[in-house]
Amino acid sequence: METEHQTMEQFLRWAAELGVSDSIDSSQSHDSCLGHSLSVSDFPLAGGRGLGAVRELRKGELVLKVPRKALLTTESMLAKDDNLRDSINLHPSLSSTQRLSVCLLYEMSKGKSSFWYPYLFHLPRDYDLLATFGDFEKQALQVEDAVWAAEKAISKSLSEWKEAVTLMKELDLKPKFQSLHAWNWASATISSRTLHVPWDSAGCLCPVGDLFNYDAPGDDHLNTSQTANSTTNAEEAGHVTETQSERLTDGGFDGDANAYCLYARRNYQLGEQVLLCYGTYTNLELLEHYGFILEENSNDKVFIPLETTLYALASSWPKDSLYIHQDGKPSFALVSTLRLWLVPQSQRDKSVMRLVYAGSQISVKNEVLVMKWVSEKCRSVLRDLPTSLLEDRVILQDIDKLQDPELCLEQREAEGFCSEVRGFLDVKNHLVNGGFCGKMNRRVSKWRLSVQWRLRYKRTLADCISYCNEKLNHLI
Repeated sequence: METEHQTMEQFLRWAAELGVSDSIDSSQSHDSCLGHSLSVSDFPLAGGRGLGAVRELRKGELVLKVPRKALLTTESMLAKDDNLRDSINLHPSLSSTQRLSVCLLYEMSKGKSSFWYPYLFHLPRDYDLLATFGDFEKQALQVEDAVWAAEKAISKSLSEWKEAVTLMKELDLKPKFQSLHAWNWASATISSRTLHVPWDSAGCLCPVGDLFNYDAPGDDHLNTSQTANSTTNAEEAGHVTETQSERLTDGGFDGDANAYCLYARRNYQLGEQVLLCYGTYTNLELLEHYGFILEENSNDKVFIPLETTLYALASSWPKDSLYIHQDGKPSFALVSTLRLWLVPQSQRDKSVMRLVYAGSQISVKNEVLVMKWVSEKCRSVLRDLPTSLLEDRVILQDIDKLQDPELCLEQREAEGFCSEVRGFLDVKNHLVNGGFCGKMNRRVSKWRLSVQWRLRYKRTLADCISYCNEKLNHLI
C-alpha cells in the first residue's frame, strides 16, 4: 500500500504537470510543483498539514500560481464529461453551490478513473462545520445565537440535499454518494476549501492552494489613506476598523495570467508556516464555514441582549456593530449608544449629540452608568448559561482524557467525570474497551469545539466585566 508521503509526491507531480508552481521560473522541474518557495509540512499546533517557507519570503511576493486548467470547478468538470454536463443542464433550479457539490460527488464516485483523483485522494474525509453537528454537539454550544446558527446550517444542508437527490439518482451515483452524509461532506468541502472566481459564485477548488492554513486579518488591512486620516481618539480609531466591511484575501484569479495567484501576506522566515487570510470572520463564522475556531481572534464578537429602545437610538450604526470585542472591550458603537440611551430624553440636546458621535465621554456620572450597565448585563448572561467558565475548563480536561489514546478508561472511572461528559457517554454509549470507534472520536472532536467556542465566549464576557471594573475604579 502506498504511503501518504508517496501519494503526496504523486499529487504534487500531477499538479506540476498542470502548471501549478511556486516559482516564476517556467523551466522548473515537473517532479514537484513545490520546492522553490514552499513545501508541505506538518504544524501540529497550528492547523496540522500546511505549507512552510523553504526560503525567506517577502510580503507581497508571488508564492503560488495555479493555472485555470488545474482549478476544479463546475465548468472544468462539465467540460470533461458529456453525461454530467447534459444531466446538470436539466436542473437549472439548483444553485451554483449545489451543482458543484453534485459534480464533486460524481467525480468521487469514479475513484481512480477520475482525472482529479490525485487531488481528491488528499481531501479530508470528515469536517467539523456546524452543518455536521449532531444534536448533542449543537446543544453544547449553549448560547442561543450559536445554537440557532447550527440549526440553520443543518436545516439548509438537509434542504439542499433533498433538492439535489433527483439529479444524483439520474447520474446513477452509488447509494453512499447519494446519502445525506456524503452531501454534508461535499458541501463542507466546498464551504471550507473553495476560493473565489469571477465566473462562478460557487468558487473553485484549488489544488495545492487549499493547503494554506488560515490567518486572521490584523490591523494591517487598513489602507494607507484610512491610516493617515484616522483620528487619535482610540475609540474612534476602533470604529474605523469595525466598519471596514471589505473581505480580505491574499490573492485572486488573475485574468491576464489565466491563473489563481497567491501572495505572501507578510515576511516569512525559513521553516515558518505560510498562511492565507480567507477573510474577516468571528469564531462562530469560522466554525460554521470552516470547522475551527481561533483562541485569539481579533475579529471575534460577543453580542449581548439589548433593550428594544436602545436599538432605536442606534440608527447611526448597524445593529451588528453593537458588540463586545474578544479582549472584553465594548465596541465604539455600543458605548456611544449606551451613553446616549442613559441620558434622560429631555437632556439630549445638540451638545450631547456632538459628544456621542465624537465618541467622547458625556459626563463622569453617565460613564459610570454605562460601565455598570454593561458589567451587569455580562454577569446576567453568564449566570443564565448552564455551565461556568471554571466548569467548562474541567469539561475540556475530561474531553482530553477521552481523546487520549494512551488512556484506557474503565466505566467506573468515567463515572468520575462531570455531568455533561457523563451525559455524552450515556447518549452515545460507545465507550468500548476504554475508547471510542473512529465515528465517535469525530463526534468528540465536534463536541470539544462546541465547548471551546462557548468557553471563549464566556471569557470575553468575563474580560468585559474586568474592563468595566477597571474603568469604574478610575472614574469613582
